[in-house]
Formats: sequence, structure tokens, C-alpha cells
Amino acid sequence: MTTAREMMHPGAECIMENETLQAAARKMRDLDVGSLPICGEDDRLHGIITDRDIVVRCCAEGRDPAQVKAGAFASEDLHCVTATDDGDAVVRMMARYQIRRVPVLENRRLVGMISESDLARHLPDAKLAEFVENLYKPTHAAQA
Repeated sequence: MTTAREMMHPGAECIMENETLQAAARKMRDLDVGSLPICGEDDRLHGIITDRDIVVRCCAEGRDPAQVKAGAFASEDLHCVTATDDGDAVVRMMARYQIRRVPVLENRRLVGMISESDLARHLPDAKLAEFVENLYKPTHAAQA
């Protein structure tokens, strides 16, 4: 059975919690990615910031990304997997919570990320189609 380690993109780069969202945006641009893990001085994962977060939760609210720290977007409700987790369990969790990118931890340290494109390379077409259908299914809140 495929594991998270086999599916992940290794070597994810973090944005430190004390760096600005502007720095995060530049790093995303330079790395050609849509999200970055937020890491703390304790070398632990504290959250994930996406390009959409920067636009919707910062710029659209009139806040200055050069002033707002990435740590302001750290989340207590962070979903992640371990490197040894079963690939099917990873896919189910991502679909259930409608997560497009998930950090992979080993010994409580970030070792990689799994994204939709990683799943596309590792899942059979039928399972990938089921994942995408669940990922983009409207939530109850969105239907109200």
C-alpha cells in the first residue's frame, strides 16, 4: 500500500511565523507554489498560509501584507499526516475536510507536503475522480 511518504513532495519550505505576508507571497512566487507551511522558532509546524489567504483575509480587508505576520494565520485546527500514514487514509482525510494541500510530519517535524497534483500522480483515475468530486462538493454552510 502507498504511504504518505511515497506520495509527498519532499523538502517543503516554511515561512517563519515572524515573517510578513509580503515575504510569504514573494516566497510562493519564487517557489511557484500556492501555499507555505508556517513554522515557529520552535521548529514546529504552526499552520499553513495560502495565496488565497493573503488576498481574501489580508488585502481584501484593507490590511497591509508588509505589516501582517504569517503567525497571525497559524491555526489550532491544522490537519496533517505522518509519513507512514496509509495513502487511502490520507486521501479520505483530505476529501473529508476539503483540503487541497496537507503537511507530512515525521517525528513531529515537517518532511513534505501532499497536494492535489501529488495525488494525481499516485491515484488510479477512478479514485482521483472521487477525491475531486468530494473536494469541490459544496459544504452545508455554502448551500445555505
